[in-house]
Amino acid sequence: MDDSHPPVVGTRLRLAGHAGTVRFVGNVDNTSGIWLGVEWDDPKRGKHDGLKDGKRYFTCRVQNAGSFIRPTPSIFYGTSFLKALYSKYVELPHGSESQEKVLLGSSNGAIEVEAVDLDKIRGKFAHLDRLREVSLDNENVSRYDEPPGTIRTTCPSVRGLDLSTSLISSWDLIARISAELPALQRLSLNRNRLQSPRDSMTAAFTNLIELRLNGTLTTWNEMQHVTAAMPALQIVEIGYNFIDELSSTNSIQGSKIETINLDSNDLRDWVHISDSLRSYPLLERVVLTSNKIGKIPPPLMGQTLGVKHLSLSFNHLEFWPDVDALSAWCPALNTLTLNGNPLFDDPVLGRNSRQLTIARIPTLVAIDAAPVSAKERTDSELFYLSHIARHGPNSEKERALTYPHWTELCEKHGRPAEHDTHQNQDKLSRRLMELNMYRSAVTPPSSNADHEASNSLIQNAERITLRVLPTMTLRALRLKICKTMKYSPACTALALWLQMQDKSFSPLESDRDGQDLAWLGIESGSNIIFTKHDK
Repeated sequence: MDDSHPPVVGTRLRLAGHAGTVRFVGNVDNTSGIWLGVEWDDPKRGKHDGLKDGKRYFTCRVQNAGSFIRPTPSIFYGTSFLKALYSKYVELPHGSESQEKVLLGSSNGAIEVEAVDLDKIRGKFAHLDRLREVSLDNENVSRYDEPPGTIRTTCPSVRGLDLSTSLISSWDLIARISAELPALQRLSLNRNRLQSPRDSMTAAFTNLIELRLNGTLTTWNEMQHVTAAMPALQIVEIGYNFIDELSSTNSIQGSKIETINLDSNDLRDWVHISDSLRSYPLLERVVLTSNKIGKIPPPLMGQTLGVKHLSLSFNHLEFWPDVDALSAWCPALNTLTLNGNPLFDDPVLGRNSRQLTIARIPTLVAIDAAPVSAKERTDSELFYLSHIARHGPNSEKERALTYPHWTELCEKHGRPAEHDTHQNQDKLSRRLMELNMYRSAVTPPSSNADHEASNSLIQNAERITLRVLPTMTLRALRLKICKTMKYSPACTALALWLQMQDKSFSPLESDRDGQDLAWLGIESGSNIIFTKHDK
């Protein structure tokens, strides 16, 4: 394209490393020549939202993401799907007689050797018809220029396709490409800007199972519209899309969607979210991490969800009745993540948040990625009963109303006698181990002969004390350390070492995370060194 043939509205482009969408083509008052009004994918590059000198020329989906630019040869409008495919996966032969110089990758360019018959190796990678996974992420695909059927002939076996961060402008083009990939099961379109389809997409996504639309500004209704043409779809991701509301619809007939990932949106209303998700009859896994949910009220009759796996990490939940309500909303809930909520910052109950969550949701088999053992469940429920008897209301009726699982837990373990409450609490307290945790910036010495270095490490490291049950798993201990130190578990990796009787340090490897602390030989008074690094 050039000045004489400017792009049409909706065209995607890249300029100086930044992608954008043409929202306006034409004259701007008090200037000469043609201008392009562009909405940039990165709003920081924008200067306005299409309003100039009081006149609106275009609008932006994201505030102040727009600017005017001149059509110039430096603007790149992308490449064809097959050209990008060949460029990424096929290198042209150099000739059978040629000797080529190759830089050894591990030498940082310092060592150069001669190699022969590299074309034989290239030939093995040139069989595009055998490709199963294709990644054209950030390869600037924008069109399909070749005759219909060319993609089907070239790479018919593709099962996974990544077209993220492309310059494709519409779902119609995505459908044309996908229709020629009969084995396609996984499609990633993250960080694109796609116009709604104009044509039918019924035959384009027959076998698609996974769809990723993160960071695409896709709305809930747009997602429902396009996924209606995907009869086998099971997993859909629509995170980072500024979604602040869903929509309540009737059951989506024939939907096989089992997982919906709404990570890092702006959702607040739990009842509204649940009403919308109930439209999917087979839904089992929901990710609502990093939204703005602040309250979960008790459900009304018939408001339950069949969700078995739920992530609510890094929301705004503050009170324990929200967890009780969650148990009623999701009676089949097996796994739950709740870390990062203000609920766990409570100076009194926060330190026992894991036990309290386990006791309040009887169906949980894992919380915050750490399994719940049968022993840990029993300990947590006994702790919970003792806590209620000691700090809850006096009357049985009020206890049952305030703590929904009080009655059933009393039937399971026996009702704690009032005169034994302090004694029972003392028994539980005596079962807690007190661990000495030392934060260090260096790895402990591996030799047990270096007692001086070991003692110096213990003396100079920052010490914290944790009280935990012997039945806690090593994985749960890692999470408790992260919570205490205010680390993000998703971004933090902890290395742990247990100091042995001979003062040496034994590593507590991650492959032992499912084992109980007592089984690992950790007891009250144990010294544990931990170091932190980013994942």
